[in-house]
Amino acid sequence: MCKMMLLALFVAPQVLAQSLEVAPHSMLRLPSKSASVHLEQLRVADSATLLLPASLTELKIDDLHLGREARIAIAPAESALAIDVRRAVLGEGSEISAPGAAGSYERAARSGRSLELTLAELDAERLAIDARGGAGAPGYVGLDGANGQAGGCTWGQASRGANGDDGGNGHDGAPGGRIRLHVPRDFPEERIVVRLDGGAPGKPGAAGKAGKGGASKGCLVYRTDKGANGRPGQEGQPGLAGAQGELILQRL
Repeated sequence: MCKMMLLALFVAPQVLAQSLEVAPHSMLRLPSKSASVHLEQLRVADSATLLLPASLTELKIDDLHLGREARIAIAPAESALAIDVRRAVLGEGSEISAPGAAGSYERAARSGRSLELTLAELDAERLAIDARGGAGAPGYVGLDGANGQAGGCTWGQASRGANGDDGGNGHDGAPGGRIRLHVPRDFPEERIVVRLDGGAPGKPGAAGKAGKGGASKGCLVYRTDKGANGRPGQEGQPGLAGAQGELILQRL
């Protein structure tokens, strides 16, 4: 059960909430349409997830606690998101996740969300951030060629099968995000794990199959010549992998 005590309406330019808690093994979307939110306390329990909407551009947290395998999941967006945390305790396997979205036939892949993350006080065995780019969509599959028309048994001519269409080219993967990370001076760098890989390239579209030449059917003694088969199409080209993202690490 999620417990919140709000000190301001969520329609205000900046929302100030006293506390927000996400129960174990559950998922909650931050219930705010404001671009800026200030939480005095945020607790995401073991194996729970808090979803941050794409409209959010600034999040301030006085006291953050992520349980084991807990996640803060951030929706892809063109605008960067600034997260400023005064005190953070991160459980084993917890993660701040801001990957891009895979592409589709209707839209291009989206890049990992760019973040400016400040953790003034940090207690964690590992700080994990995922801002990988989305994978490119595969190319269109080429259409198969139509089969030829059958000829007669003693007259007429069977038609040739149509050629298969070429497959479409795969779409490009999106780049990884740009992360500007501020951590305490004494937090070991080897405990920081940031994934910024570009999205995988879209696979090439498969070639269309050749249409079969027409052939006479049901003939007992004579039959006209069979039509030639069409040519198969060509497989498309794979897309390009997305560019690697960027990490800027600064010490407080």
